[in-house]
Amino acid sequence: MKYGYGRVSSLQQDLTTQLRQLEENGCEVIYKEKASGRNKDSREEFNKLLETVEAGDTIVVTKLDRFARSTQDALSIIDSLNKKDVALIVLNMGGDKVDTSTAIGRLMITVLSGIAEFEADMIRERQLEGIALAKERGVYKGRPKKFGDKHKGLQHAMELYKDRDNNGHTVKDICDITKVGRTTLYNAIREIDGQ
Repeated sequence: MKYGYGRVSSLQQDLTTQLRQLEENGCEVIYKEKASGRNKDSREEFNKLLETVEAGDTIVVTKLDRFARSTQDALSIIDSLNKKDVALIVLNMGGDKVDTSTAIGRLMITVLSGIAEFEADMIRERQLEGIALAKERGVYKGRPKKFGDKHKGLQHAMELYKDRDNNGHTVKDICDITKVGRTTLYNAIREIDGQ
């Protein structure tokens, strides 16, 4: 069976181009989602696909970054696919089509994944350098806070957090109830504890 996988990182992005390419390349079943690639666990459709494929199947993706976020991630997933005798085809890998069912395809994936990760690291370094320069000039303020200390949702989350012994709520429950993210809640708690 030939499976396709399409992913974009946010709800505002469009999957149409990827889906068209996957259909044109003979994918019989296409898994698709709008989710960040940073955390493999948050990619539910991707995980379903990995559980579904069997020996002799092929997974097709338009680009490697739709499939994996780092060289290590890509190589780990490809290794587990190889052990299951499942091939991966990347339609656009530096302008070429790469098929991991061949020895040259596996070599190309390894080399090109390393290059892609190197480029991402270089971009990150340049970004950090730019932020450092902006801070020196006094023009960098960082990301604006979504929840200030006067925000009612955050205040409610803090109250529930402080009263966990009585209300029995977990942090997850509190975040679900108040729609305040776990990191935001923990940062607010840390600020209060640090005072």
